[in-house]
Amino acid sequence: MDAKTINTFPIRDYLAEKDIRPVIDRGYYGMYRSPMREDRTPSMKVDYTKNLWIDYGTGNGGTLIDLVMRLERCDAGEAMRLLEHRISGVSSFSFHGNSNLVSPHRESAIKVKDVRLLQNPALITYLSERSICIDIARKYCREVHYTVAEKAYYAVGFRNDAGGWELRSRYFKGCTSKAPTIQNEGHTDCLVFEGFMDYLSFMTLKGQPHPIQDIVVLNSVANLSRALPFIASHERIYAYLDNDETGRKATAKLKTACRNLSDRSMHYCRHKDLNEYLQERLRQPYEIREQ
Repeated sequence: MDAKTINTFPIRDYLAEKDIRPVIDRGYYGMYRSPMREDRTPSMKVDYTKNLWIDYGTGNGGTLIDLVMRLERCDAGEAMRLLEHRISGVSSFSFHGNSNLVSPHRESAIKVKDVRLLQNPALITYLSERSICIDIARKYCREVHYTVAEKAYYAVGFRNDAGGWELRSRYFKGCTSKAPTIQNEGHTDCLVFEGFMDYLSFMTLKGQPHPIQDIVVLNSVANLSRALPFIASHERIYAYLDNDETGRKATAKLKTACRNLSDRSMHYCRHKDLNEYLQERLRQPYEIREQ
């Protein structure tokens, strides 16, 4: 798939898959809060007709590939590989520009072929680059081999409560089904993470493979409502969500529903998420305090 073809996929749909939606939608363009920086007023425009974007706050803009390069902090080749994989594997991504998302009950285009112990060198390197303890990753994750449109791939897999897999590799972020992952051990405290990389990051920072609290990994803030009754049933809740607009909205929803919630994102407020915090802290050793 060449760059010209990839850039025909709607930027609007790509952002929607990441739960980034326009604050103002005029039908032929949308105004977004820029996901690349702190943006209190919507200053990123996406032209739906031309399929181009511009961030008026920085002057940057361009195609879908340009956007992914900035969001994922990668070069053009890696952005193209990520997009080709994502477009092929995520059923709600529309090639024809239809922004209506497909029903979540639609069968996934990802076909799992084999699940193994985590040992592939490329995946081990990927986790190491993200500063994740490999022993901890092996405890909670598996090496998942799968196909999309008859092409074979592999990724780090994390099981969710629908029996599906959250999949991550250097070039792909997706899932076979949408659901949170809940670890219920009957504890009075509960830790809430946005994604499983954040959970693995927390365990790496703590240096312990066995949590002493119940765990909820949302796998997407879109799953918050499904997990909320379980979360709210605990005496104390500690939220480790992302420092972006989506994460802050989810934290606010948790605060409304939970009687005793501690927002732990303040401890990594200069970072996008807990994994980014981990990577810096391993360069400057420090153990995260609190639960």
